[in-house]
Amino acid sequence: MSQITEKIKQELLIRYEKSKEKDGYDFWNEHIKYVVENGIKLAKKYGADVEIVELGALLHDIAMPSEYGEREQHHIYGAEIAEQLLAELNYPKERIEQVKNCVLNHRGSQDRPRNTIEEQCVADADVIAHFDCIPSLFSLAYKEMNLSISDGKEYIRRKLERDYNKLSPRTRELLKYRYKNIVDVLFVD
Repeated sequence: MSQITEKIKQELLIRYEKSKEKDGYDFWNEHIKYVVENGIKLAKKYGADVEIVELGALLHDIAMPSEYGEREQHHIYGAEIAEQLLAELNYPKERIEQVKNCVLNHRGSQDRPRNTIEEQCVADADVIAHFDCIPSLFSLAYKEMNLSISDGKEYIRRKLERDYNKLSPRTRELLKYRYKNIVDVLFVD
């Protein structure tokens, strides 16, 4: 981890802790750390700029615990926050733009083009994180959404399927056996 990524991580941990105290969701341990770990692995595997991917992964959801803007637009607001934080640390402008694009284009549901391998690594890592922390999906379905057992099961099955289909083709190929195993274990008919 570079000095800049360590500074950003420390800032994020403060924001995530405040958010956790307020709403009980542990952004770092239930999502972000998985996105960062997977982003770094993908960056190394695909020959992407590891620092850009790591910063993009760290900052991709920063708008949510910062309570900045509408949740559905968190990718847009997150890019603004990323720019501000990185500029305060005198990070090079051209690299700030790369990180901002990773944040802006990480959401599969927005169908935004991913023009660089770094953007694709962050987007794929965000999806893979859902496979790493499946209990958070159960919490969402049953605790937050208050779904019945059968409706929650169907919601989680569809969510994992949508997520898997959002992956880039080569990452989807890497995860196909893992995805199949998860589905086979969770959704026995």
